[in-house]
Amino acid sequence: MPGRIDIGAPFPQKHGIAPTGAIAIAPPTHTLARTIAAALTGLAAVAAPACAGSPTHAIAMHGDPALPPSFPHFPSVNPEAPKGGRLTLGVLGSFDSLNPLIFRGIAPPGVLGYVYESLMARSDSEPFTLYGHIAERIDAPDDRASITFHLRPEARFSDGRPIAPEDVVFSHALLKEKSWPALRSHYAKVTKVEIVPPRGVKFSFAVGGDREIPLILGLMRVLPRHRVTADTFERTSLEPPVGSGPYVIDRVDPGRSIHYRRNPDWWARDLATARGRFNFDEVRYEYFRDTSTLFEAFRSGLIDLRIEDDPGRWAQAYRFPAVENGRIVKRELPIQLPAGMSALVFNSRRELFADRRVRQALALLFDAEWLNRSLYNGLYERTQSFFERSELSSIGRPADVRERALLAPFPGSVRADVMDGSYRLERTSGSGRNRESQEKALALLAEAGFALVDGRMLHTPTRRQLGLEFLAQTRTQERLVGSYARALEQVGIAMRLRTLDSSQYAQRIKAFDFDMVQANWLSSLSPGNEQLNRWGSRAADTPNSFNYAGIREPAVDAIIGELLAARTQADFVSSVRALDRVLISGDYVIPLFHLPRVWIAHKHELKSPATLPLAGIDVDSWWTEPVR
Repeated sequence: MPGRIDIGAPFPQKHGIAPTGAIAIAPPTHTLARTIAAALTGLAAVAAPACAGSPTHAIAMHGDPALPPSFPHFPSVNPEAPKGGRLTLGVLGSFDSLNPLIFRGIAPPGVLGYVYESLMARSDSEPFTLYGHIAERIDAPDDRASITFHLRPEARFSDGRPIAPEDVVFSHALLKEKSWPALRSHYAKVTKVEIVPPRGVKFSFAVGGDREIPLILGLMRVLPRHRVTADTFERTSLEPPVGSGPYVIDRVDPGRSIHYRRNPDWWARDLATARGRFNFDEVRYEYFRDTSTLFEAFRSGLIDLRIEDDPGRWAQAYRFPAVENGRIVKRELPIQLPAGMSALVFNSRRELFADRRVRQALALLFDAEWLNRSLYNGLYERTQSFFERSELSSIGRPADVRERALLAPFPGSVRADVMDGSYRLERTSGSGRNRESQEKALALLAEAGFALVDGRMLHTPTRRQLGLEFLAQTRTQERLVGSYARALEQVGIAMRLRTLDSSQYAQRIKAFDFDMVQANWLSSLSPGNEQLNRWGSRAADTPNSFNYAGIREPAVDAIIGELLAARTQADFVSSVRALDRVLISGDYVIPLFHLPRVWIAHKHELKSPATLPLAGIDVDSWWTEPVR
């Protein structure tokens, strides 16, 4: 959905950064300096014992890695793709920092993937499997109480300095103290760090804990300790950072554009994890203030590729000469990842929304079919599940034995129709006359102590009108919520639409100072620690968390713990479906819509691999066909 809060995993290592949240609060710099010094002092002399089991090239969250140790390249690339050319992409908004590893400031896309690298590389053809990159191999016992990364001797930063175990230790200590709040929480689960000669780093964790944390450590960005100053790390800066990735920052026009240049001396260019990827000599991101201007830039040829999320524009606006004569190719690509949850979110911290019957009634008054037809050409699909479009969804599936065992200690946490798989969101005719749903909503409101009096929905004991404020950021949101507000007015409910600039909006969201907002929680086939930050009880009281709904549900906390501890795929799927059932039953959101496929338009000279990734598109595996 356009104009939403995009809420990914707590860090872009899994699903992308959420652009909203509060400034991270750091400890005093002298404390951090002592922490890093303590982490580094004497470590090189420690000869830690090897982990149980033999070293391996990869690790999967569940099951075994799909690719053998000698794999030549990832499946969704063209290993013979030519190098060269330039890719120009368009971005809305602006940026004021080149440090994406801190919460302050807004960083441009590309720095994390192009400049900074992680110890391991993720396969985009598997749910959550990592293959050795900076780390050539790993040791991890079956209980995952530790993981040891053995670094490649050829790994280098772009300034030529080798990547040493001390850089890994330094990066962990720094990011644990000064990175994104959720990352701090993850990295704090490390109980011990040891350097294992000659080039290994061992991280130990609490026994019987979180089986995803070793993989999250594998995705940790490695920083050059000789170029990063701990005392100034958390300050926003436009100084190009030094990393070990395939590109270096070539030119920065603050707030307007950033240009990346491919590093011909990139140390990893011949690795299997890199073959067929990062093919463009130059990648540019050009910034635009609004969607209309960005689209016109694409029409005029200034932008090379565009992923579309507006059904009206997709249906009507791509009828221009460059599309008709084939210079621009319009495609719909299949996607195999969960759709996530795009929704209008109730802040249940508010007394008004503490009553679930009120939330249910307001959801019934949302005529999704009419809105989809009138606003979006009927091209969206209604989202039913928090893990829509995947085997993780509970929709249409009765709870299995594992799920029922997980939910047994929490009677009443799941509705009967959600438990037996028959639940579906209320569907209307799409005519705009939502009479049956209105009657159900009125009955629920009556149970909650409200009555329609002289055209106003009044709380009987206080005689106050039922009303709420919706915080908006974009015209697209205004159009969607304006239509919904008119439906609420028909039953005497007052909705105030308040549009704020990005700074005001961010501050209100960070402090949970709202009645209702629109949000989008992205998802993957391997949900994990990010679920704590979205739905966990502790996150409900933590400013900057993504638990916008204010969920405090013991069943949610317990089931997230089970999915993090799951050892088999079957147990994992059952725990995620159980979580889905509890979230659905709580009526915390009004689900919106999702795209059935990836809509993309691009210049005809851009080519993509024959085998598509799970996400449908990864532009880092595309290339430019040479002109003959």
